[in-house]
Amino acid sequence: MAYPWTRVPAGTPPIDPWQLRLLPVADLFMGLMWSRPGGLSLRTTWVTPATIWLGVAAIALAGVPGVGALLCGLARGRVLYIVAGLVAIALATGAGTVAVYGIRQRRLAARR
Repeated sequence: MAYPWTRVPAGTPPIDPWQLRLLPVADLFMGLMWSRPGGLSLRTTWVTPATIWLGVAAIALAGVPGVGALLCGLARGRVLYIVAGLVAIALATGAGTVAVYGIRQRRLAARR
């Protein structure tokens, strides 16, 4: 029996035009995180529920504080805050893109 956080449906995941736009960013992020799927692209691999939830958590735990750090750095002229904010926002954007891609996979599979 598969663990619920890593369980994926059988077969190839569906893909739509919206996912095709997200795919380059999602694949780049997965590559930078050394988390390449078996087929080396999310086009042929399901995103696990754990990865979806980690992406959502990254938005909340890195993206929101990153925006705060960026705004604080811009207001006070602190370069370190600006750089840290931009790095956190980039991390949250990549993780969020993978999460949205995975959520989209699940919604399209449910329609089949």
